[in-house]
Amino acid sequence: MSTAGTKGVPRAERETQILDVAANHIAHVGYAGLSINDIATRAGISKPLIYSYFHTKDGLYTACVERAGANLGHEIENVVTGSEHNITMAHRTLKAIFTALEPRPADWNVIFDRSVPRDSEAGIAATKVRRSIAAQAQRGSANVLNTAGITDPLDVSAFSEVWMGVVTSLVNWWLRHPSESASDMTARSERLIAAIR
Repeated sequence: MSTAGTKGVPRAERETQILDVAANHIAHVGYAGLSINDIATRAGISKPLIYSYFHTKDGLYTACVERAGANLGHEIENVVTGSEHNITMAHRTLKAIFTALEPRPADWNVIFDRSVPRDSEAGIAATKVRRSIAAQAQRGSANVLNTAGITDPLDVSAFSEVWMGVVTSLVNWWLRHPSESASDMTARSERLIAAIR
């Protein structure tokens, strides 16, 4: 196991290492199972060091979810604001999501972990990120449906929820098949979408 607790590691690099360990752990045990002690042990550092960087369990989770959201949100936004508003947009969005997640596939489940208390600092941060991604899904869904002449807001809402469910299912499948690359996942998704069209 690689550790973050070596002397002379710059703070920014050490924070990234801690967040990587924490995000992977959260994806398996959720916020509810997140333990600073476990993260310190897995990262090979002391609990006080984690507290000095993130202050609380909520602070650590918040840093993980905000990093994941910024990374994903940026890549998705590049597609949603593009000029293609048909099935190609769906393919490009999946490619962007898989590419963004490739270094840390667990980030999706960090964002959508349901064990986070809603009114906590962590819950508020997670809700903000989720709403941002949901708004992108809504805009993308509207763009795709509009090209087919479908403008009913309820259809857009339903399609957006289906889309989010599909992405979640694909990411969870990917987590169970870690040998798959982002390119493999993109190609697989394109084949599956083509099969049901």
